[in-house]
Amino acid sequence: MNLLDAHGEALREFDRTVHQISGGQWDAPTPCSEWTVRDLLNHLVSEQLWVPHLLAGETLAQVGDRYDGDVLGGDPVGIWEKSSIAARQAWTEPGATDRQVQLSFGDSEATLYGWQMTIDLAVHAWDLAKGIGAAQPISAEVADTLLPIVTPQIDWWQGIDIVAAPVPVPESASAADRLVALCGRSPSWPA
Repeated sequence: MNLLDAHGEALREFDRTVHQISGGQWDAPTPCSEWTVRDLLNHLVSEQLWVPHLLAGETLAQVGDRYDGDVLGGDPVGIWEKSSIAARQAWTEPGATDRQVQLSFGDSEATLYGWQMTIDLAVHAWDLAKGIGAAQPISAEVADTLLPIVTPQIDWWQGIDIVAAPVPVPESASAADRLVALCGRSPSWPA
């Protein structure tokens, strides 16, 4: 899968999972130990809100703190839908992946940013599914595409506290289980 195809599928996987959240699950724990279901969705919505700005060439200072705190308001699913549609439109604009963007660690190619967003969508779809008791959402094709992209970055991500240490899994584990384990999650969570 190329970047835009993988991103589109990971976004759909996360979206399908969001639409399975029931009213009583917003405070449920997730594998992200400090985040409830609502906190996790808030994180992903905030990330989607940043995309159009960064792909348009705005700096972190220009965006500022407008997406800090609670961005979900009283309609978490509705704001997810709006923010994810706008983010996807920004990614699929002609030439979007050829741009430079400013990220927290400096200027970067938009493709690196795109792969990071895709990985985040896929892994957090899994986190969200675990938190609400839904089926594992990551397709084998997405996981197979992301594994070779994630693997060389794990040590760096651990060093800047983006992910926990990888969790050992058997060689026979599915690609999705290997992906989430590489990102510090136990595929058998919460056991």
